[in-house]
Amino acid sequence: MTNKMYAIYIKNLNYFSFLIVQCLQPTMAIFNNTTSSSSNFLLTAFPGLECAHVWISIPVCCLYTIALLGNSMIFLVIITKRRLHKPMYYFLSMLAAVDLCLTITTLPTVLGVLWFHAREISFKACVIQMFFVHAFSLLESSVLVAMAFDRFVAICNPLNYATILTDRMVLVIGLVICIRPAVFLLPLLVAINTVSFHGGHELSHPFCYHPEVIKYTYSKPWISSFWGLFLQLYLNGTDVLFILFSYVLILRTVLGIVARKKQQKALSTCVCHICAVTVFYVPLISLSLAHRLFHSTPRVLCSTLANIYLLLPPVLNPIIYSLKTKTIRQAMFQLLQSKGSWGPNVRGLRGRWD
Repeated sequence: MTNKMYAIYIKNLNYFSFLIVQCLQPTMAIFNNTTSSSSNFLLTAFPGLECAHVWISIPVCCLYTIALLGNSMIFLVIITKRRLHKPMYYFLSMLAAVDLCLTITTLPTVLGVLWFHAREISFKACVIQMFFVHAFSLLESSVLVAMAFDRFVAICNPLNYATILTDRMVLVIGLVICIRPAVFLLPLLVAINTVSFHGGHELSHPFCYHPEVIKYTYSKPWISSFWGLFLQLYLNGTDVLFILFSYVLILRTVLGIVARKKQQKALSTCVCHICAVTVFYVPLISLSLAHRLFHSTPRVLCSTLANIYLLLPPVLNPIIYSLKTKTIRQAMFQLLQSKGSWGPNVRGLRGRWD
């Protein structure tokens, strides 16, 4: 009786196992396709330093933490403090929001490569990340142009500053800034989806970057590469020219001021913006040229430039504006003090209720 029951048990177990295998077979096929598909790419953090990824992740995580906390603090301070509801600080809050989004866009893949050696990324995920990286870069460039216009109006036409940069005008500028990347990058995104790629290639960055990904197309890659370069020169180049032209007019106005102290005061309001422009455009131009014009650039240098391009503006912008702008610094201290004062009040109330 026991042997008969055992035989029935084994038979049922085999049948149940067969059903499980049949049910999981489509899922296993999908999993195999996603992990070994030829359309996937391999991300790289620092080529040749894979053994030190754990140690490298420590300063990288510190920089990401500074970028997230610093930009969140500036954005929160400007939103909550009514005395900061002015055009200059509106544009600064836009810059902080864009830096925050750019940091979040690349955070998963960077930490995935450094912590878990999760280097493989699918083509669709790569295209989505690539779109957001370039969209937020273009947004930051547009915000810097708006900030240059703000400084131009404040110094060259101070009497009409309030009438020119009204809340409605700031809102219109913000909408134009948001629409601009969609107009120029969505057609490029659609074009990329129609192109087939050589999969399995190792990228030089821990994120997807158009000038490098486009090298692995089956069609002529130099056409797409130079089209991307033309688009970048047209958009970012126009922004740089507008910023330079604004500062030429600002400098001409400042030099026309007789009082030396007033000259220094006028120029001191532009220091933060000049630092933000330098920190953003120098790594961006260097990385773009390294990929498109200098094909023999070492991969380690490309990876270093990519990480500088990603982390330098979001990390330094909050530090620059909090150190050089007294109003922002005071508002941040007040916010921190108010947060700290909640603790004793809550404990006191808890003691009364107890």
